[in-house]
Amino acid sequence: MKAVITGTGSYIPTERVTNADFANNDFFTPESESFSISNQEIADKFQEITGIGERRWVTDDLTASDIAAIAAKRAIEDAGIDAETIDQIIVAHNFGDVKKGTIQTDILPSLASRVKHLLGIKNPECIPYDILFGCPGWVQGVIQAESFIKSGMAKKCLVIGAETLSRVVDVHDRDSMIFSDGAGASIIEGVETAENGILSTAALAHCEDEAYYLYMGKSNAPDADPTVRYIKMLGRKIYEYALVHVPAAMKLCLDKAKIDVTQVKKVFIHQANEKMDEAIIKRFFKLYKASAPEGIMPMSIHFLGNSSVATVPTLYDMVKKGQIEDHEVNSGDIILFASVGAGMNINAIAYKC
Repeated sequence: MKAVITGTGSYIPTERVTNADFANNDFFTPESESFSISNQEIADKFQEITGIGERRWVTDDLTASDIAAIAAKRAIEDAGIDAETIDQIIVAHNFGDVKKGTIQTDILPSLASRVKHLLGIKNPECIPYDILFGCPGWVQGVIQAESFIKSGMAKKCLVIGAETLSRVVDVHDRDSMIFSDGAGASIIEGVETAENGILSTAALAHCEDEAYYLYMGKSNAPDADPTVRYIKMLGRKIYEYALVHVPAAMKLCLDKAKIDVTQVKKVFIHQANEKMDEAIIKRFFKLYKASAPEGIMPMSIHFLGNSSVATVPTLYDMVKKGQIEDHEVNSGDIILFASVGAGMNINAIAYKC
């Protein structure tokens, strides 16, 4: 029995926000001090490091569960299945539904229950639940789906990554320019004697000092209310952590599959930071005393930003459907999914298309 991705779908928000849109923000350091350089210089340096020129935000009327349901419906249609036959709905997110104008997380009921409701699924044996695993949430959801399929407890799983980070950013923190919104979904089915499907998985977690590299903290503004908290990160520490541990996790996964690195056609990695992702790929291939092939890593961060749990599934869906220039996946291709994020957590999947 193989766990096979039989359908994918995504929702790309319609609101395009460019770096120029941050020109009038009052940015402060974590110590609440003003920067000595202009916002234009901040934005230029930001784009040079991250590769982000623009990002997408949801319209005021939408929440994470809304866009998760849209992506899910598209994945169900792509797979050509009856939604009533889905055994599990697994929704990865970090902040639940956050309505425009608020900073309050809403996860009652769970986003997965809301998605099941929005899809109109009546089957009581379709079990919805959420997972909180930082940015690697969708990848971890797929790993869980495979486990349930192999155990015989499920035959079809709907795995979604959805987030509206624009609702939880501190507008006085220059890191707010990194984050975006989006949703990606996939149908994972158990298929007997399939030649394609998941070949191996790996997951690691480091929760000593690393546990608080991403956290909730007060605004950088000097007069900020300390009781109101926003997403914060220790960027340099995350960068250093990822460069050491993500290539090792990817190698662990590939070695489990007994696949030679030269067989890998594409690596779908979490879209967090262009320079960081490029360095991770170089280090991964260096572990095999090889050089990273040209075009191995599709990227969407330049125009979609970092939508956390949604980056990997949306990127895969877009490449599958010919929406990323010069990138495609074909039957029989060996690909890797990999992600890193809050926890700190890392995971990877080796997959044969």
